[in-house]
Amino acid sequence: MTTLQTSTAAPRAEPSSRRRRGDIQSLRAVAVVLVVLFHLWPKRMTGGFVGVDVFFVISGFLITSHLIKDPPTSLRGVGAFWGRRVRRLLPAAFVVIVLTVVASWVFLPESQWEAVAHDAMASALYVENWHLAATATDYLAADGAPSPFQQFWSLSVEEQFYFLWPLLVVGVLALVGRRGRARRTVGAVIGVIFVGSLAASVAYTMVRPAAAYFVTYTRLWELALGGLLGVATFSRPGWFAWPQAVRGAVAWGALAAMAWAAFTFEGSMAYPGAAALVPTFAAVAFLAARSEDGAASPQRVLGARAIQFTGDISYSVYLWHWPIIVIVPYVLGHALSWPDKLVVVAVAVVAGWASKTLIEDPPQRSRRLVRPAWTAALAAGGMIVVVALGTTQIVSTDIRQDRAAKQVTEALASSSRCLGAAAMDPADDCAGSPHGSPIINTPAQAAADMPAAYGDGCWSSGTFTHRPVCTYGRQQNPTARIALVGNSHAGHLLPALQKLADAHGWQITTYLVSACSPFDRDQDLPVAGAAKGCRDWARWAQEQTASRGFDLIVTSAYFGKAILGVPKSEQVPAATDAYVDWLTAWKDSGDQVLVIRDIPHVGDSVPDCVAEHQDDLSACDAPRAERIVPDPLAAAARRIDVDSIRTLDLTKYFCDRQTCYSTIGGLIAYFDGSHMTTAFATTLAPYLEPAVTAVLAR
Repeated sequence: MTTLQTSTAAPRAEPSSRRRRGDIQSLRAVAVVLVVLFHLWPKRMTGGFVGVDVFFVISGFLITSHLIKDPPTSLRGVGAFWGRRVRRLLPAAFVVIVLTVVASWVFLPESQWEAVAHDAMASALYVENWHLAATATDYLAADGAPSPFQQFWSLSVEEQFYFLWPLLVVGVLALVGRRGRARRTVGAVIGVIFVGSLAASVAYTMVRPAAAYFVTYTRLWELALGGLLGVATFSRPGWFAWPQAVRGAVAWGALAAMAWAAFTFEGSMAYPGAAALVPTFAAVAFLAARSEDGAASPQRVLGARAIQFTGDISYSVYLWHWPIIVIVPYVLGHALSWPDKLVVVAVAVVAGWASKTLIEDPPQRSRRLVRPAWTAALAAGGMIVVVALGTTQIVSTDIRQDRAAKQVTEALASSSRCLGAAAMDPADDCAGSPHGSPIINTPAQAAADMPAAYGDGCWSSGTFTHRPVCTYGRQQNPTARIALVGNSHAGHLLPALQKLADAHGWQITTYLVSACSPFDRDQDLPVAGAAKGCRDWARWAQEQTASRGFDLIVTSAYFGKAILGVPKSEQVPAATDAYVDWLTAWKDSGDQVLVIRDIPHVGDSVPDCVAEHQDDLSACDAPRAERIVPDPLAAAARRIDVDSIRTLDLTKYFCDRQTCYSTIGGLIAYFDGSHMTTAFATTLAPYLEPAVTAVLAR
């Protein structure tokens, strides 16, 4: 019988001198192929992300098997275990991190550099999964460019597992003593972890799917599942004494289940949760079958040299493929074509082979690095280098952003002619020249130039049960009280209203929500309970504002989430009907309402586009017909057609008759693909003022 390999990561490479189970190398190859194909062809291999679940099971199985077979009996033994992990995994990881940082500085837009630095440091410290979980719950960050370090989230989960698991075994040994009894106790503890983590995964995935995908406690059960198989393999070997035909059938069935998940699961589904039971139990079945020979064994196919080679280099391929996929389009200047993607695969394989040969294997053979002091120096040194690089970049970016922000503030204070929206004012002689002035705000500064409501936490999100209310402008004895109600496309109007409030002594009270169209219809939202929560929020916002003494209610909203049960062709009419009901509540209460039509949408990140095309800003513009989006809220206001509900269309300050612009009057107009920068929104104040004052004067 071949011996178990002791590789620890998913995927992980091993010294060629050690014998290994061919079926495990095959499973690694299958898993990494699923992940790479998903990243390159997500519309074809829609569920290829399940390859990561397979890797988790492999790692849990191998590490637990190793610890059960040769358990550390002291903290010194635990240190030796950690040292082997460091020598095996960290050198290649640090090289990938450093080279990715450098490549990002060279090829990625400046607007992404600070985010790259944060991701690099989180990856080097193996907390990238928690960092991504935090940014994934940020509605605005969720629309940003993918991080070139995103693959480190799963490696971070595993490193945290490697830190915890030997301590678990040592703790059980210290409490129980005898090895046979200790194995049973370890199995029981792992079982408890499996059940608890699985329950947490199912529950948290329902309410916070974006964060649940990354956090450790929703994934630990997958590693624990592999660990349970490892314990059972040593404690109950008779359970796995299957005939060859059964082994082959189980292995083929497991592969079929993985393939089914890879082609039917979708990235938009709430995951992991209970759905992850399919690929994980399939991986357990494949490992338990141990089908390495026999006419019915899949190893007759998967044992091919190319597949075994892929399994050998799977860790390195996993490390290298993602930054290549993210960065190469910036190098080429266009999205990856089919031929480009095939070249990316080839480059990732070559990089994986070179990384294994030149970076991974040598430290494992080094007698010097076996010493604890050298191993610790390797880990600490790599982390220090990456943190130093990241900190330098963050400080440098912050200095440039502060300088740009100061220039923007000075320009806004000076009321420069043709600044921002004024460049499109038909009454001004600079109209029709949106690119006539040099850009004042840098791409990096523009990407961070969000309204104060974002930093102040004035948003309801998730299931919309937390409903903050914020006030701006004059706090005592205001000359007028204005309510700003809607989603983020109402929130980005706040800077213009703040400027007017400062000038006129008004008070602005915000009722803002993220990723929810405020009407009483169920929408396709990713969080369990969010559809009802969104409807409840809409009713709550009405209750808080109708007949509450506001002199004016300003509202705007982006309709981006489909109404459940309504055909695609009927979505906008259905939303218009729903908004008619919503606005009618204000009409019936006698409130004055100003509906501001949604602004044109770009789709892609404008700061990134500007950073890439600073010599040709027109490359970031688009035909008017492509940028104007339907606005059922404005349509509803027009349908009601009463004096108390008025509409305002600001489109002419973004578009002429043919083109919509992304940089206007020396300012980058958007901080992403659809939300205005604070700077540009502020320049809209003179064009918002007549509509507001006309209502207040009534």
